[in-house]
Amino acid sequence: MQDRKVLLMGKSGAGKTSMRSIIFANFMAKDTMRLGFTTNISESKIRFLGTLCLALWDCGGQDQFMLHYFESQMNMLFRNVQVLIYVFDVMSEDPKDMKYYKNCIEAIQEHSPTASVFVLIHKMDLIQLDKREETFTKKFAEIKRNSLSMNMMCFKTSIWDETLYLAWSEIIHHLIPNAQVLAKSLEKFCIACEADEVVLFERSTFLVISHYSHQEHSDVHRFEKISNIIKQFKLSCSKTAAQFRSMTVSNSRFTAFIDEFTSSTYLMLVSSSQSIQPALTQMNIELARRRFEPIVKSSTALSS
Repeated sequence: MQDRKVLLMGKSGAGKTSMRSIIFANFMAKDTMRLGFTTNISESKIRFLGTLCLALWDCGGQDQFMLHYFESQMNMLFRNVQVLIYVFDVMSEDPKDMKYYKNCIEAIQEHSPTASVFVLIHKMDLIQLDKREETFTKKFAEIKRNSLSMNMMCFKTSIWDETLYLAWSEIIHHLIPNAQVLAKSLEKFCIACEADEVVLFERSTFLVISHYSHQEHSDVHRFEKISNIIKQFKLSCSKTAAQFRSMTVSNSRFTAFIDEFTSSTYLMLVSSSQSIQPALTQMNIELARRRFEPIVKSSTALSS
C-alpha cells in the first residue's frame, strides 16, 4: 500500500466533511445535514485502486485550529503533502478565509513545493444560475492573486450535482503515479472493440479514473454526470439489500455497457455501431478483465 498525503482545508462550515462523506463514505447529499463540525484533524486511510492508499487529513477550520496549524503544527501538517485541497464557501465574506489560504500556500511552498494545489469554490448551488459564472470568475481572480505564483486548479462545486465528481476525479487523477499506462491501454481496448469511447471508474467512489474517446462529444461533463447517477443508483440498491453489478442502456443511436471490470474498477463502453452484436462486446469486456487487473495495479505503483 502506497500512502499519498492529501490535506483538506478551509474555514469551518465550508463543506469539507460533507464532500468527503459523499465521495468516500457513500453518503447521500441530503444525509450530510446531520454531520457535525470537524474538530482539529480527522485523518483517514482510504484504499483506492487496490494498491493506492490516500492518507486524507480533514482539518477543522475553526479559527483556533487554523492558527494552531500555522504556529505550532506547520512542519508536521504540511510536510510530504502530495495534494492540498482548499475549500471556499462561496457565500462567506470572512476576510480571514483568504488569509488562511495564503498561509497554506506559503507553508506548502516551504515544506512540500512539488504538491499539487486544488481550490474548490463550494456551495455554488446557493448562487443564482445566471450569476454563477460571474461570481466564480471574480472569486477565482482573487484566489489567483493570493496563490503566490504557485500553480493551482480551481473548480466550482456543489454536493447536489456532478461538479463535485468532476473536481474529485481530477484530484484523484493527479494522485495516480502512472495514469498514462491506463490511458494507453484503454485506447487500445477501445479501438480493438470498435467502440466510440471507454471509461474506467473506481469501484467504490465511481470517480472517473481514465477514459478514451474515439470521437468528439458535445457534453464534456457527461462522465461526471454518469458517476453521480450510478453512485446514487448503487446506494438505492444497497438500501434494498441488492448489489449493483451491471447495466446496459440502448437506443437507436448507441448502446452503453456499464459492468464490473477489475477488482477495483467498473468499465463503461459506448458503441454506436449497428454491425456489432452486444453479445460480442460483452465477451470482449469479459476477456479484457484478466489483462487489465495487473495494468490497473501497475498504474498506482510509485517509482522506487
